[in-house]
Amino acid sequence: MNRVHILMYHRVGDFPGRVKAHGALYCHLPRFKAQMQMFRLLGYTVIGLDAAAAGLRGEAPLPARPLVLTFDDAYVDFLANAAPVLHAHGYPATVYAVSSLVGKTSEWVAPELEPAPLMNAAQLREIQSMGFTVGSHTVSHPRLAQADDARVVAETRDSRHALEDLLGAPVRHFCYPYGSHDLRAVEAAAAAGYLTGTTCERAAATPADDLLTLPRKAVARGDDVFGVAWKLLAKNTPKRPPIRRADPG
Repeated sequence: MNRVHILMYHRVGDFPGRVKAHGALYCHLPRFKAQMQMFRLLGYTVIGLDAAAAGLRGEAPLPARPLVLTFDDAYVDFLANAAPVLHAHGYPATVYAVSSLVGKTSEWVAPELEPAPLMNAAQLREIQSMGFTVGSHTVSHPRLAQADDARVVAETRDSRHALEDLLGAPVRHFCYPYGSHDLRAVEAAAAAGYLTGTTCERAAATPADDLLTLPRKAVARGDDVFGVAWKLLAKNTPKRPPIRRADPG
């Protein structure tokens, strides 16, 4: 069966040793560089979400060992640290932006963590011009499974419209903040017109998955190349049964 591994990153850079909580938010730059080199050495082919979706639908062949790279929240350090490394390798990636916080900070992490700067409109356009894809991460980064119906619809729909106006290009990919989603959120993402939606369920994506509930594996602060390689090799299964729409299309 065709399998596509989707990795989830957040911040890439140089972080103090005292940062221990919320490890999945951080990847040290030297480790990131080593991981990007490792993918090529192990024969993985890094592809974009559009190609992954086409392959999972059976509309186009998938390469050997297909791998997708995603970056949540659109931190400024993606542009400063991750983008040059990805560009040097010729790797595509998808960056998910929170539409109402473009150019602001990750205020949702307070008070546990210090909010970090997020890319502004010009910076998002810059990474788009470099060949990276900008996706939607809602309007305000809520837990959609805990939101009321009206907010679920607005967070998915309005974020796409705002980002398309900002970028002057279609926004086809969506990410559920915290991985929080239920059937309402998935149906709202479908109604908003997204092609894919990514979760935090730990597994490889297969043709059996709904494109709007694709699983991902998080790369955390403590993961060296061996840890990431193990995550790619591990045959995880999601902790809960997948949420399925009656007619995924």
